[in-house]
Amino acid sequence: MTATVRAGRPSRALDLLPRPRPRARVVAATLSVAVLVILAALVALSLGDRPTAPADLWAALHGQGAENTVYAVQEVRLPRVALAILVGAAFGLAGGLGQSVLRNPLASPDVLGISAGASAAAVGVIAVGTLGGPVGVVPIPVAALAGGLGAAALIFLLARGDSLRGRRLLLVGIALSAALTGFTQYLLTVVDVHDAQRAAVWLTGSLNTRSWEDAVPVALGLAVLLPTALVLAHTNRALLFEDDVVVGWGVRTGRARATLLLVSVCLAALATSAAGPVAFVALVSGQVARRLAAVPDIPPLLSASTGAALVLIADTVARTALPVQLPVGVLTALVGAPYLLYLLQRRRGSRGTAR
Repeated sequence: MTATVRAGRPSRALDLLPRPRPRARVVAATLSVAVLVILAALVALSLGDRPTAPADLWAALHGQGAENTVYAVQEVRLPRVALAILVGAAFGLAGGLGQSVLRNPLASPDVLGISAGASAAAVGVIAVGTLGGPVGVVPIPVAALAGGLGAAALIFLLARGDSLRGRRLLLVGIALSAALTGFTQYLLTVVDVHDAQRAAVWLTGSLNTRSWEDAVPVALGLAVLLPTALVLAHTNRALLFEDDVVVGWGVRTGRARATLLLVSVCLAALATSAAGPVAFVALVSGQVARRLAAVPDIPPLLSASTGAALVLIADTVARTALPVQLPVGVLTALVGAPYLLYLLQRRRGSRGTAR
């Protein structure tokens, strides 16, 4: 029997799309990663120059116990752990949405140049202050958001005439990322040496000396953008198919695709403004989430949870398990770069097999 789908009824049409099975595995994977994040957070709160015992940690979280322990837990470690979770979730969700919409495992904000645009704008604000311009007129989170949105608009403008899922978009993004990185490096040569050192550490992706003020913009962004992504998750399954097929079902994906891309860009820019361009988290999180759930699409909540776990664990290892404290971006780059090579080799092998 052939089902008839009337135009203008996208929800009915989406019911005909094959649902990835089993969805129970998606729920189980999401809960498992969430538990991992909670355990990793407790470990991160316990570790430092002076490790804190579980009983003392519980007391310190409630403002009780030795004054130095309370200060270390509540004022130093807790904001850093919270920001690691928020930044990781934002990067993970941004990468998963971009890869789903563009249907390309390489379509992450750091590869496409969104993070580079946010970084260039943020360093530009620092440079303006150093060169005698008005300081604080444009907050760094606002500048980073504008830089990310501007980079995204420029990428889509230069790649016009090609499908959003075409190779040209990816190549334009890589080229723009290189250009923006070069511009950022130039800015570092004209600012004050102390500002340049601080910005250089930030550009590697770092959570050092972060406070609650850095976490608030990312938390507010996630509070608005995560529900948006979850509401559109049902429509997002239609993006697995070719546009001609989906249009034939009466599903209008244009607005959903634009909204999801906007959500992805905003999340990446906000995360970059708070912690710098933490490398490869956005690239890896979505693909890891898809494999954990064993589904063809990328579950948004699982992708965000995976990103939070990656950044939190990497930051804890970088600051406690190594002889020298490293920015979290150094560790994620060491893990993410081989994964990028794996993805490139896998795509190359699949093209060879198709021939």
